[in-house]
Amino acid sequence: MSATNTAERPVLRKQHKRKHPKRTPYSIFRAIMLVLIVVIFVGPLLWMLLSSFKTNVDIQNTSKAFIFDPILDNYRAVLGDGGYLQFVFNSLWIAVSSTVISLILGVPAAFAMSRFSMQKSALLVLMARIIPGISLLVPWFYVFANLGWVGSYGVMILSHMFILIPVSTYIMMSFFDSLPLELEEASLIDGLTHIGAFFRILLPLSVPGIATAGILSFIFSWNNFMFALVLTGADTKTLPVAVFNFVSYASIDWGAIMAATVVMTLPIIVIALFLQKYIVSGLTAGATKG
Repeated sequence: MSATNTAERPVLRKQHKRKHPKRTPYSIFRAIMLVLIVVIFVGPLLWMLLSSFKTNVDIQNTSKAFIFDPILDNYRAVLGDGGYLQFVFNSLWIAVSSTVISLILGVPAAFAMSRFSMQKSALLVLMARIIPGISLLVPWFYVFANLGWVGSYGVMILSHMFILIPVSTYIMMSFFDSLPLELEEASLIDGLTHIGAFFRILLPLSVPGIATAGILSFIFSWNNFMFALVLTGADTKTLPVAVFNFVSYASIDWGAIMAATVVMTLPIIVIALFLQKYIVSGLTAGATKG
């Protein structure tokens, strides 16, 4: 009996031996490229974060890239003395307002273009998206200056909506295209109108697409610099423009700029990390249609 067990043990061990996958040249190349991409994208963010705790002298000293005495003076200058919280409120108010209004106008427009094959209208929306925003700054400034709106929140919200509405409309068009027509047809048979079917059936199902359009629109409005540089005033200045407060003719406060940039970038990073599943699902909507 013992001889039989002894003979079977090597076989059992051989059967339970774990097989490790072979490392092919492709897998090694993929791992190297992933590490390289992570370094390229995360490296500047890490350098920005570390520099926000350094003095201007330490920032320019390569020997103190990672080992240095951290300070909080840069964040005190940004959050305490620079009135930066007002700029945070301005960016937040403009971004939220322009995003919400763009979704209110863009989602129904996307539904109509998707269901009724309004190709010409969709082309006009695409043209509005393609037109460079910088080509509109001079006419906008001239018109809004004559109306006395330059420096107000309204002019910033309107200028951002010119870009956000086409973005949200095209994202939602692809999402509505992916929804089956049978749902709307069944609701019409039950007595609902097209508007009723939109609000009761299709709109609840399109929450991932709306979340995607809202997130991308908010990120664009939050990071926009060009419109804010020309159309804002001292009381409505946004975060990207406020960074220039630490740039003077004679010197540049790099530590304060890094701290201000960290404050400006942190909300976007948090949004991207916690809501990335909505972004992916919304952007891939309609990719597998048919």
